[in-house]
Amino acid sequence: MMRSTLLRRRAATARRTLALAPRRQIKKLMAANRGEIAIRIFRAATELDIRTVAIYSKEDKKSMHRYKADEAYQVGTNASPVGAYLGYEEIVKVALENDVDAIHPGYGFLSENVHFARLCEANGIAFVGPESSVLNKFGDKTLARQLAIDAGVPVVPGTDGECNTHEEVRSFIEDGPDPVGYPVIVKAAHGGGGRGMRVVRSAAELEENLARAQSEALTAFGNAAVFVERYVEAPRHVEVQILSDGETTFHLYERDCSVQRRFQKVVEIAPSVGLPEELQKALHDDAVRLTSAAGYRAAGTVEFLVDPQTWKHYFIEVNPRIQVEHTVTEVVTGVDLVQSQIRVAQGETLAEIGLHSQDDIQVRGYAIQSRVTTEDPEEDFRPDVGRIQLWRPGEGFGIRMDGGNAFTGAVISPHYDSMLTKVTASALTYESAIDKLTRSLRETRIRGVKTNIGFTLNVLKHPEFRAGRATTAFIEDHPELFEFAKGGDRASKLLMYLAELAVNGRKAVGATGPTTPRYAQVLPPPVDEKPRIGFKQVLETSGPEGFAKAVRAHKGLLLTDTTMRDAHQSLLATRVRTKDLVTAAPYTSKALHNAYSLENWGGATFDVALRFLHECPWARLEALREEIPNVPFQMLLRGANGVGYTSYPDNAIFKFCDTAVKSGMDVFRVFDSLNYVDNLRLGIDAVGAAGGVVECAIGYSGDCTDDNSKYNLEYYLTLARQLQESGIHVLAIKDMAGLLKPAAATKLITALRDEFPDLPIHVHTHDTAGTGVATYLACANAGADAVDVAIDSMSGLTSQPAMGAVVGSLAGGHLDTGVQLDDIAPLIDYWESTRVSYAAFESGQKSGSAEVYAHEIPGGQYTNMLFQATQNGLAEQWPAVKRAYAEANDLLGDIVKVTPSSKTCGDLAQFMVTNGLSADDVREKASSGSLNFPSSVVEFFQGALGIPVGGFPEPLRTDVLRGAKKLDETFTGRPGAELPDVDLEAVRTTLEATHGIEIDDKQLMSAVMYPKVFEDFMAATTEFGDLSALPTRNFVEPMEVGEEVDLSFGQGVNVNVKLIGLGDLDEATGTRECFFEVNGFPRSVKRLDETASSNVVVRPKADSSQIGAVGAPMPGVVVDVKVAVGDSVSAGDPMVVLSAMKMETVCAASIDGVVSGVSVAMGDALQPGDLLVTIKESNNNEADAEPEALAA
Repeated sequence: MMRSTLLRRRAATARRTLALAPRRQIKKLMAANRGEIAIRIFRAATELDIRTVAIYSKEDKKSMHRYKADEAYQVGTNASPVGAYLGYEEIVKVALENDVDAIHPGYGFLSENVHFARLCEANGIAFVGPESSVLNKFGDKTLARQLAIDAGVPVVPGTDGECNTHEEVRSFIEDGPDPVGYPVIVKAAHGGGGRGMRVVRSAAELEENLARAQSEALTAFGNAAVFVERYVEAPRHVEVQILSDGETTFHLYERDCSVQRRFQKVVEIAPSVGLPEELQKALHDDAVRLTSAAGYRAAGTVEFLVDPQTWKHYFIEVNPRIQVEHTVTEVVTGVDLVQSQIRVAQGETLAEIGLHSQDDIQVRGYAIQSRVTTEDPEEDFRPDVGRIQLWRPGEGFGIRMDGGNAFTGAVISPHYDSMLTKVTASALTYESAIDKLTRSLRETRIRGVKTNIGFTLNVLKHPEFRAGRATTAFIEDHPELFEFAKGGDRASKLLMYLAELAVNGRKAVGATGPTTPRYAQVLPPPVDEKPRIGFKQVLETSGPEGFAKAVRAHKGLLLTDTTMRDAHQSLLATRVRTKDLVTAAPYTSKALHNAYSLENWGGATFDVALRFLHECPWARLEALREEIPNVPFQMLLRGANGVGYTSYPDNAIFKFCDTAVKSGMDVFRVFDSLNYVDNLRLGIDAVGAAGGVVECAIGYSGDCTDDNSKYNLEYYLTLARQLQESGIHVLAIKDMAGLLKPAAATKLITALRDEFPDLPIHVHTHDTAGTGVATYLACANAGADAVDVAIDSMSGLTSQPAMGAVVGSLAGGHLDTGVQLDDIAPLIDYWESTRVSYAAFESGQKSGSAEVYAHEIPGGQYTNMLFQATQNGLAEQWPAVKRAYAEANDLLGDIVKVTPSSKTCGDLAQFMVTNGLSADDVREKASSGSLNFPSSVVEFFQGALGIPVGGFPEPLRTDVLRGAKKLDETFTGRPGAELPDVDLEAVRTTLEATHGIEIDDKQLMSAVMYPKVFEDFMAATTEFGDLSALPTRNFVEPMEVGEEVDLSFGQGVNVNVKLIGLGDLDEATGTRECFFEVNGFPRSVKRLDETASSNVVVRPKADSSQIGAVGAPMPGVVVDVKVAVGDSVSAGDPMVVLSAMKMETVCAASIDGVVSGVSVAMGDALQPGDLLVTIKESNNNEADAEPEALAA
């Protein structure tokens, strides 16, 4: 009662005689603010022929507003970034020293600080705003509330005055004869704009939310006092703009500011939509009556809550200053509010300004303002920081832009408000204004920092907003506003990659060859006609069995083109990119329409696409299928190993095959690295269940004409019988090294054809020895149905035999392939020219060699192992490595060699050469336990790949496992049979939580096959975007200064990029700046120079896969650390408080546990993802397997 009485006395005392400001001519005006509002003030003053003065903090020394003024002075040298603009004594001192006779405070900072206004008045400086006595009434929100009550304006139940302690607030809410109860809203008593404001819904939330509100209020306004009101659920927020010269007060109608988040306005509309006329009039009248009674002089805003159910309204507060959203009122009324403020401060009347009566102020049409901020709506509006790489606003008719530090090259810091610009759209109708604002935001291009534009566009198109029914709960009630279409910013991400290469050189692993020469790619002729019917249509109409019958019934020799997979695996380390494959696809569909298949997927291509090319293999498959609808696609499936190098749970293989068929795959060449039938049967069953063509391959090794070899003819016939019984559709002979000689081919295929007259036979070989064409002719004459060939310019050496040679050899005969040499000539030219761009990946081989018959290195492995040997310093010992490969094969028991068994053999060979070991040395040292064998060798002897023909060699197997302490850790049968099913949906859930996106089956299977590789791929695409848009030369080689490259992002969407230059090394950050032009606009990107020796502090990042690792959710400064190592915490407990853009965020514990590490301290500046605290889970639950363990 005493406080209420005191407030009424103060309110009565505050009423004064209405009076104009003293007459004066303002000659020099200071804006005691920054950014957009400072610039707005300068523009208004300049139009009035008034000289302008800016102030700026040390952090703002490069900000735009200081350069927009006639003079600029730094303040707050020793103050915090915000504190610099709150030091009113220094600001007034600077003003006096530089003959400033008026100060405009703008909004925020000191705009409602009565001490600042009094100091200006005491020193003869015009304060562009209310007099200090009036400012005191409305700057003190509790006194303003009492004034409203006295003026007969309805208010929400709240505290009589300001509160400073927890007990005061708690008592108001919970005690007394009529406690207000929860929920309540805590507000800063000496400022607005959403700062220092928190909703408290229960007693448990009071202490923390009150502390945060007071801390924000102190930071933003220099005063931690708050007041408390009953919280009104889901009202509309409507405010009335008033303008008074001290004697006459007019309203400039109302604005609707209901679309808010965190009490910050997002979109503002003038006039409001859908309010009853009598309510509008009541709001206007109450606003004028209240401000007139208080003797208000200046522009100001009276804010109300409106209950949309009853249309009752309640006074919130008076903002005795210009508002952020004043632009919409200016647009619809034509009144320049900022100029009017200045003119009133000079003592002019409203009549002199041109406003003689209320009727002189009319509304024409509608205006809507959107605040474009550097906030990420997908991360709870986390403020983003960084450098603006591109600034291109969407201007035009009906659009007004009010910008601050928004320009190309501007650095957005975490210290201030995140607003870049205000976009105000106006039109004669509300709907047209929405459409204009939508067009402007869509046209706007901002790169380098994240923005809220996508979110605002969702707001603008929402039916509830378009109907004018949005309340303050609009954002909270509509989570669909946070569903954004992916895309955009593609060029900016690619600039990051181009800059990375420009600063640090080649990044493509394996690019060790000569610099890629400039070349002209010879494109195939365009294809205009509809694709001709091929075996793909046979498969679609007749199924796998019908497909096999059609193949068997075909009279000529069918061809499989391996150019898109095995050919470039053998010659170019599997590095050919999707872009170059798709370019050839339309013409390939025409020239090879009658082919058996195109081998274009699986095997090493899956791994390399993700790992080294940063491309999605599934996207490659689907892109090729779209361009080639008539030829079956073929892939390599490593049986129980899928497309990986280890055994997987059975359900993972089944799911992979099902997903592959649905994505466009047709023929699965199922093989096993040891011809282990149990492993093969899993692949056969998985492909059959998925509806694919089961082409099961027997890996060819040795010489089937040698009856004394374990790989004699009977071996292959026995294996073929087992496979036919397993339900295969096609039998393949997979000659990985090119060991199948013509005579052996005749013997083997003849025997197979005699025993299996109805089973299609498909032969694969490599041309390492140069006998591949002869072998294929022998196979064809013996009854083979199809053979693997490569386009001539991608054939030979360790690749497949030349297509043209086989086509020409059989042309006109009963085995004619049906392929015309003239038709494939453009493909030969295309691949010959395209291969130039992969010069960095060429192995350096000049010819094939018959020595393959001795060392038996598979063609696909030969080039990869040569690269590995070079990387391991064994380039000069390559002949010794090849000899050692043969010895390693003998040590392993003369095995079938194909991935991954071939890798085991290669690893052992390089191990032997590196350590100078002969085969006898290996046996001797293994028996003594003195060798640490490569892990692939140990795993082979454990049986991780299966059981080789004839079993494991003893005693070497036992010696190796004993030395590795793995003697008791062996597989007795098919390795995958001992693995439990992987919980695919649990993996999906984990991935979605980690990456924040919906994970489809294709991404899921990539992660299951290659967990770590998939994570690296996702990181690369997040940073660099879709690298497939880059020409291959620019993917491999750094751009040269002055070089230009054209990028295509779809039909009619092209971007030209030119490298202008590189900056000097920044010793402090270890970075270099790369300067580009993008479509003629200057852009720059900074990248860390990996060769620089700088003392750059790199903070550890929170591992998103570790639930106890808590990372910074936004950039900011640590203002409070609430925990220490050893503290026990519960999920949700506050641990660290960050401040960014003057907004504080509490980082809470993610789980129950004990703090095991604290990585930050007070004052630390952080970036998103920086590790804050590590928590060890209380129950130490490790039941949830990491994704990396799936393939174990």
